[in-house]
Amino acid sequence: MSHRTISAPDEPTSPIMRISLVLGGLFGAAGVMLMAASAHIDTTGLVGTAAEMLLFHAPAFLAISALAQVRRIPFLAVGLALLTIGLALFCGDLLFRAFLDQRLFPMSAPTGGMMLILGWVALALSALRIRAR
Repeated sequence: MSHRTISAPDEPTSPIMRISLVLGGLFGAAGVMLMAASAHIDTTGLVGTAAEMLLFHAPAFLAISALAQVRRIPFLAVGLALLTIGLALFCGDLLFRAFLDQRLFPMSAPTGGMMLILGWVALALSALRIRAR
């Protein structure tokens, strides 16, 4: 009786795949924790908004991870960077205002929001440049 084993593909995983998978997990976990905080200790409503933004975007990071493994997509890294920095700025500013009663820095939330929009546009444009792996 012969035994067959299923082996992993010889192709290494891409750094974008690993980074986006880690970020998706971290953003999802942070979103859940912030939702709990918003229900119990937030009086501003800003923590809930930050939590929602993180939870809305976490699946996108998981999708970027999957795409990075199966296709070469030139703008994927740009979209990943813009989404990551945009979430950090937008949510960071909301959390600073909610917990410390001060801004992260002037215009940080609008800058983060614009980076999020540009990140989504970069992902949309990447569809025009998909190549087989």
